[in-house]
Amino acid sequence: MGCDNTQCTMKKQFYLFCFCVLLLCLFNVWQKTSPSPIPDISQRNNGSGNVTILLWHWPFGRPLSLRGDVCWDRYRIPHCKLVDQRSLFPLADIVVFHNTELAHGSQELPLELPRPKGQRWAWMSLEAPANNGNLKKYANIFNMTISYRRDADVSVPYGELLLEKTEGYVVEDNSVNKSSLVCWVVSNYGTQQKRSQVYQELSATVPVKVYGNWKNAHLPSRDLLPVISRCYFYLAFENSVAKDYITEKLWRNSYQGGALPVVLGPETSDYEAVAPPHSFIHVDEFASVKELGAFLQQLAKDKKHYNEYFAWKRQWKVKLYKDWRERLCKICLQYKSLPQQKVYSDLEAWAYLKST
Repeated sequence: MGCDNTQCTMKKQFYLFCFCVLLLCLFNVWQKTSPSPIPDISQRNNGSGNVTILLWHWPFGRPLSLRGDVCWDRYRIPHCKLVDQRSLFPLADIVVFHNTELAHGSQELPLELPRPKGQRWAWMSLEAPANNGNLKKYANIFNMTISYRRDADVSVPYGELLLEKTEGYVVEDNSVNKSSLVCWVVSNYGTQQKRSQVYQELSATVPVKVYGNWKNAHLPSRDLLPVISRCYFYLAFENSVAKDYITEKLWRNSYQGGALPVVLGPETSDYEAVAPPHSFIHVDEFASVKELGAFLQQLAKDKKHYNEYFAWKRQWKVKLYKDWRERLCKICLQYKSLPQQKVYSDLEAWAYLKST
């Protein structure tokens, strides 16, 4: 049976409506099931907006507050946004991974996630190479290094010098109120470490007052610097000998403690590159440890010569880096100068580079 013109027109309109609805439903299903486009970070950030730094996991599992504009409020570094929400991964300009947790297996790299074009992954470690674990598996993954090393893409030392020249400043007599010739604070004592071998030889020549868990002489943090201030010399011996590895043993214990540091670690040239001139005594400067001991005894008796090692205080002060947030904010200061296409094809080779 046929239909009149009005009925046929209505049927056609109905079928057309149903067809349009079907197309719309299919389009919605396709949108939901098709993969989202990978954002291009390099195009999004043209230098005028914030640099977003995502910390994938907090070092040693100790989170700090990121409320507000942390980099500006604390360190006067503008246009720098620190976040730790992993959901912001697609929007992050830089993703930072702290190596200790990767080495221990408590954290893993998100290799399964689609990596936005232009996003850079940063490997961060303040440990000596011997404590970094196997780095061979990270070939061609990281674009940046954040380390105490001076040649890192972002250098974050344990301490540094700030120019603070004061007119009329007179260096005090640093030889007064000293009750011990040589002091050392050590908790993890390893007999195979170079510092332990030097200590054994030195203590056979001169008296060395030892504090720390190794000798069951725990020293509370509040007492650390006052105790060291009563020592002529402090053994700023690093637990590993590695390029640029100069820790708080020099910056805090020695310089802020007011004792003349006797250093053992990287080469003398590495110390000279960052420390005040004529402010330390390097073990390698002596033909033998016995000769070093004799020099320390003689220097302690020569007040004028001893105080010359503290002349740097006329124009310099020591700044310590202790807050991970400050280290991360420093990335933004160098962001524009960081290479865009850099990839570490052999991270282990870089990390184990010796002093030159």
